[in-house]
Amino acid sequence: MPRPITAIIHPAAVRHNLERVRQAVPDAKLWSVVKANAYGHGIENVFEGLRATDGFAMLDLDEAQRVRALGWRGPILLLEGVFEPRDLELCSRLSIWHAVHCSEQIDWLAAHKTQVGHRVFLKMNSGMNRLGFTPERFRAAYARLNALPQVDEISFMTHFSDADVEHGLDRQLAVFHQTTQDLPGERSIGNSAATLLRGTDAQVRCDWVRPGIVLYGSSPDFPAHDIAHWDLQPTMTLRSKIIGTQELHAGDTVGYGSLFQAEGVMRLGVVACGYADGYPRHCPTGTPVLVDGQRTRSLGRVSMDMMAVDLSHLPQAGLGSEVTLWGRASNGTVLPVDEVAAAAGTLGYELMCAVAPRVAKVVDGAEK
Repeated sequence: MPRPITAIIHPAAVRHNLERVRQAVPDAKLWSVVKANAYGHGIENVFEGLRATDGFAMLDLDEAQRVRALGWRGPILLLEGVFEPRDLELCSRLSIWHAVHCSEQIDWLAAHKTQVGHRVFLKMNSGMNRLGFTPERFRAAYARLNALPQVDEISFMTHFSDADVEHGLDRQLAVFHQTTQDLPGERSIGNSAATLLRGTDAQVRCDWVRPGIVLYGSSPDFPAHDIAHWDLQPTMTLRSKIIGTQELHAGDTVGYGSLFQAEGVMRLGVVACGYADGYPRHCPTGTPVLVDGQRTRSLGRVSMDMMAVDLSHLPQAGLGSEVTLWGRASNGTVLPVDEVAAAAGTLGYELMCAVAPRVAKVVDGAEK
């Protein structure tokens, strides 16, 4: 049989989370962000759960073509725009909207020969300092685009750096609206955190919101609020099994570096999961794990293919017992990916995106 580790994708949970966002901003249209192969879930695995969206947003043309191949005929947006002039041909052919964040992309449009006008989202650098035109250069960029016959419609966008903290987006919000005041076109500025925390504010909500991580069952402002607070459901379960057990006595150590030392008699289980599967090597002893749906902790250093968990208080657990690294156990108990990520000093985004190719991804059989 294959090695017993699987990433189970839950389309019903994706659908629920999308509806949760819809309830938060009923007057806005939704870009469902599926970049990074739908945050590691697989675009094809989450598509049915996201069919009720208004549009899909991603980074590259391969992902855009995959969404079109699934039968989607609605809007698609490239969040970083095109990467070279010839990309514009495919945008024309597949009716793909794209961001414009630098002068070179305007130059490429100006030289592009097309019978189909492009829908572009002019991006402002309102303070994130990644991509986009500074406020001082923004209106000049708009004027150039507006003069091009290749451009059919111009919308506006920016990205918040601190939407997950109180008043963290106020400065960028003011800059964006002051700069775009009186310019015609739709606007999109709300990411996951801004949508849930400030979506009732029309200046944050605007015409389109861009939910990403909330669609995949991770809280945008953890640890201030967990997924239960936001009524979100986990969309990925990383599940494995116990493949061996060991009895420890006082002084025995566990794993490379002997980072864990038993203080007395205890029992551990060896799990078929390691950093080659995408589980962080630096997760310390105490990282939460579910065994047969009951909470326990990891022990020692994570190896390439295995890790150890504490079975001392779980006498019924043993060879073949179900292990939930994050997500929903078979008995319904949930271990949010945010808790595991916090123990590793990172975010749920990284854990889900980092699940290795050798881990099979399957759609929940009850939801097909």
